[in-house]
Amino acid sequence: MSRFFSDKYRDLTPYTPGEQPRDNQYIKLNTNESPFPPSEKAMTAAEAKLGKLMLYSDTQCTDLVAALSETYGVGKDQVICVNGSDEILNFAFMAFCDKDHGAAFPDITYGFYPVFAALNQVPYTEIPLRDDLTIDVDDYIGLGKTVFIANPNAPTGIALPLSDIERILKGNPDNVVVVDEAYVDFGGESAVSLLPEYENLLVTMTFSKSRSLAGARLGFGLGSPELIRDLNTIRFSTNPYNVNFMSEAAGVGALSDPEYMKRNCEYTKEVRAYVTERLRALGFEVPDSSANFVFAKHPGLDGEQYYLELKKRGILIRHFSVPRIRDCNRITIGLREDMDALLAATEEILAEAGK
Repeated sequence: MSRFFSDKYRDLTPYTPGEQPRDNQYIKLNTNESPFPPSEKAMTAAEAKLGKLMLYSDTQCTDLVAALSETYGVGKDQVICVNGSDEILNFAFMAFCDKDHGAAFPDITYGFYPVFAALNQVPYTEIPLRDDLTIDVDDYIGLGKTVFIANPNAPTGIALPLSDIERILKGNPDNVVVVDEAYVDFGGESAVSLLPEYENLLVTMTFSKSRSLAGARLGFGLGSPELIRDLNTIRFSTNPYNVNFMSEAAGVGALSDPEYMKRNCEYTKEVRAYVTERLRALGFEVPDSSANFVFAKHPGLDGEQYYLELKKRGILIRHFSVPRIRDCNRITIGLREDMDALLAATEEILAEAGK
């Protein structure tokens, strides 16, 4: 770093994104991208906005807010649109946390939470998952902190039932509970239905996964009108033009084609069940996943070795160096033929290792 870099950020450890090779020689199962292209309606809507790119985008995201309001059955004043759900998570750390109101989240979860906490100089508590990688809801009652829960969790894929989310909300009435539902469309139970009862609930979602728009960088949040006003105060104080014309239009187009999303999610769930069964038959420990990935560990195979051996064979998965899960790997569910290639390579690797 330069000698000009602020001391307040000198100890910041940035988030590490998954590998994004540009030569397309890999089967990419490492970043939880959809294997399907965007809906034709999304692509057509985005293309129609090309001629408006000389203008600033709509700071109110009027069309997308209206479409999200209708899709999720909430008021327009309960919706905020953002540049990927990462942006709203950062906004939540800015708006609802400070030195007197810390943050709390699991020790094994989305890697951006501790980064956003550090970036915003927010004290935070990492609460250990159980040995089976599940959340103990009792650990989140009466914390007096802003709670961040990825549901389904990442990288485990394990989901909490809605009753547990409600317990956390009731147990923290004076603090915001952020439920990060990036993967909810693949089998989780959304907390949106709880919004009328809990003013402290913020639900965040993304178009990146189930709606195949990762490259559009489009996310949104749903909450009480008061919470959304708080978040818009942050948004308008940083970048009011955060969602471009084409991404907004693509989002509206995607929402107008729910059958396409549903069909793709059902395909992913079917392939996920197939891959889970095959990996378990090969000796892997694989928790039941409600996301578009599985989290796998083999008792006789080093996690990093497995990742590297697959990479040699042209297949990318996500390995984590965190001590508690360094023998685990997160594997995105892609097309059936890609997963068959992964399974064949896995059998070869296990045979070479004598397992």
